[in-house]
Amino acid sequence: TTRDPQTATTDVLSYADLVETGDMIGPRIYSTGPGVFWGEPIKDLDHARNVLRRYSDYYDTKTFKMYMSGNRQQRQWLIMAAKELELMPTTEGGLDFKLNLTHAIDGYSGLEHALPITPIYSDIVKLFVKSGITYTPTLLVAYGGPWAENYYYTSENVFGDVKLRRFTPHAELASKSLRRGGRPGPAGWAHRKEQVFDKHAKFVADLIAAGGRSGIGSHGQLQGLGYHWELWSIQSGGLSEHDALRVATIYGAEAIGFGNDVGSIEPGKLADLIILNKNPLENIRNTNSVKYVMKNGRLYNGDTLDEVWPRQQALAKPYWQDRAPSTKAGIK
Repeated sequence: TTRDPQTATTDVLSYADLVETGDMIGPRIYSTGPGVFWGEPIKDLDHARNVLRRYSDYYDTKTFKMYMSGNRQQRQWLIMAAKELELMPTTEGGLDFKLNLTHAIDGYSGLEHALPITPIYSDIVKLFVKSGITYTPTLLVAYGGPWAENYYYTSENVFGDVKLRRFTPHAELASKSLRRGGRPGPAGWAHRKEQVFDKHAKFVADLIAAGGRSGIGSHGQLQGLGYHWELWSIQSGGLSEHDALRVATIYGAEAIGFGNDVGSIEPGKLADLIILNKNPLENIRNTNSVKYVMKNGRLYNGDTLDEVWPRQQALAKPYWQDRAPSTKAGIK
């Protein structure tokens, strides 16, 4: 299952339809569609209803992203309209601590990106627990310090990962993993002591211990491994392996409104599960030892995505595997 809380375009809706109709192999695709930005000045509650009807009636996303949309009154109109239209609203963190607190106070169901400061004390923990908001810190693009993704690029053999090389175009994987930029923020290298992801993760551990909720969001940084990196980063702040897996499964499903369908193995839920070669309860880094994936009762080889049950059917070769590499001169 994948969920994108801000897609910029509506392309993802078409991909979701192709998967649902069986015309393309893929995960369950949920998304907000394009966000509601500050460029759409909400005039009143009725205007907010009209804006959000494209998500409830046309896009049928069942959720939307309030992306720093105007002042607090305008943001409150949007959440009031969302409640009427039965939409799950999530938000953009935006490096604004005070703004993030109003999101929780006003009743938004999700906060995407980390609170931009550390440490976070018990008053904020209590606020987040009481509000019921799901906190998704996206530590791979951490606020307040270097991005966690670069810790993994410098400590893992990303380019040599056989599964990534199978499913990722060579040029894309090479551009991400063989060279990183000179700046320490989005692209560059930073000493481990400079990293802040474990400090942000401490708040997640405190939040879960107090009865709050968190989710995993890898920000689309690296398809395949990015989710695991984010999960490992969140667990680094003192979260137990079991609680980390709860964050990765049932809490995430409930956060996007699909807790009755996915997120745990129970009678009446969809037949989606993964089978691992190693136990993540012993070491959270075992989450990437995927042997099989089941979706809708169909079992797929975790290394190739060939269907092994009930049919034996190889995955079609990705279109880019037979393409010759670009021969244009120059430095990339």
